[in-house]
Amino acid sequence: MQHQPPRLLPMLAGGTGIPPDPTGYQLEPKLDGQRVIAIVGQDSVVLTNRRGGEITGTYPEIAGLAEALSPHTAVLDGEVVTFNEKGQSSFQRLQRRMHVARPTARLRVETPVSFIAFDVLWLDGELLVDRPQSERRRILDGLGIKGRAWQTAPVLDATPDELMAACRQFGLEGFMAKRAGATYAPGRRSTAWWKIKCGRRREFVVGGWSTGQGSRETSIGSLALGCYDLSAAEAETQGRPPRLFYVGQAGSGLNEEMIRQLTRLFAQIEVPSPLFVNPPRAGLHWVQPLIFT
Repeated sequence: MQHQPPRLLPMLAGGTGIPPDPTGYQLEPKLDGQRVIAIVGQDSVVLTNRRGGEITGTYPEIAGLAEALSPHTAVLDGEVVTFNEKGQSSFQRLQRRMHVARPTARLRVETPVSFIAFDVLWLDGELLVDRPQSERRRILDGLGIKGRAWQTAPVLDATPDELMAACRQFGLEGFMAKRAGATYAPGRRSTAWWKIKCGRRREFVVGGWSTGQGSRETSIGSLALGCYDLSAAEAETQGRPPRLFYVGQAGSGLNEEMIRQLTRLFAQIEVPSPLFVNPPRAGLHWVQPLIFT
C-alpha cells in the first residue's frame, strides 16, 4: 500500500477510428481540452500535464476538489476544459488559460474551467492501474465527483454509429472507445483505447516555420501553428483584438510542391519577430498570421 499518491503519466490512445470489433468497449465523449492528471491529497490538489510538468497554478479553481473528495485521496486522469456558448468544449477558448501561470480573478470569471475526470489510477493508498477499465470506472463513479469546477465524464449508452451521427449533427469533437477489460498503462500508447473523431475541423494559424533535416535542412521542415483565443464575434463583444497563442509544430504531409509554394508565400509575408503571445524557442522564421485548416 502506498501512503502518498504517486505521480503518473497519462495513458494515450493507440487506435484511431472505430475498433474493428467495438463490442466490449466503453464509450465516452472526446473532450477538446488539456489532458491533466489530478493528484488529490487530504488538503491539496497537484495538477500535472501530459509530460508530467506541474500546472497547478494555472487552474486554481480545481483546488477545491480535495475538500469535495474528502476523506478520500486519489490520482485521477481527466481533462481540463472550458465551454463555448453552445456548450461544446473549446480548445480555442482554453488558450486564454493554458499559458497563464497565475490567472487573475477577472480571467477566471471570463474563462472558467472544469476538470472532467474519466479514470481513477490510485485511491486511498491502493494503485488501481492493474484493475480492468470497467472496474476502475465503477470505482470512479462511486466517488461522486460533481461540483462547481469538476465532474465525471459520462459513459455513453449508444452504438458507435449512433454516436457518429449525433456528433456530426451537433458539431461535437468525437468520442473515445475503451476496452472494458484493459488495464491502464501509464505513459504508454495502447490500442486498448481508440480515438474516434467526427470530422469537426479546428482552424489553425501559421505564424512561422523552421528548417527540416536531411534533404530539407535548408528549406521548410515544419510549420509553427497557433490558435486565436477569441472569435471575431467574441472580439467585438469584448472590445479587444484576439490574441494568437502558439500550440505546436506540424510538418507531416508537406510535399515538395507545397514547400515550393509556401517558400514563395512566406518570403512575401515574413516579419522580424513572432506575433504569438507565447512564442516558442528561438531559431524559427516568423510570418504574418496565415489561416490553415
